[in-house]
Amino acid sequence: MPSSIADLADGLETRLATITGLRVFDHIPDVFAVPCAFVLPESVDYHGAFANGLVEVPFTVTVVVGRSAERSSQKSLYAYMSATGDKSVRQAIEADQTLAGVAQSLVVENAENIRVVSQGEADYLAVDFSCVVYT
Repeated sequence: MPSSIADLADGLETRLATITGLRVFDHIPDVFAVPCAFVLPESVDYHGAFANGLVEVPFTVTVVVGRSAERSSQKSLYAYMSATGDKSVRQAIEADQTLAGVAQSLVVENAENIRVVSQGEADYLAVDFSCVVYT
């Protein structure tokens, strides 16, 4: 039986929490302190195989770093986007491809949609990671 979407999101959030200094929210925060991350499902494909044998859930993991005008913010963003390293989102998530047993497998496909997001009077840098979880 496939795991719930909430279980999968919780598993991704748990993996992200292994990145030292990254605040992980279980919702899209109204107000955030950076660096932070949050997880949202994009869609659900229920019929990857017969009799619910494979359910595919693509998630977007959004990471928001410091103010957009600061050079250090770009460097911070690059660290999260790196394939490996202490801040690597890909490495942190793919270190447990079963999300503590709630998934069959997963893959972090890419980092994209680098952009400026605004909160109040401040602008921050953000990036989205595409992660597909299979149950």
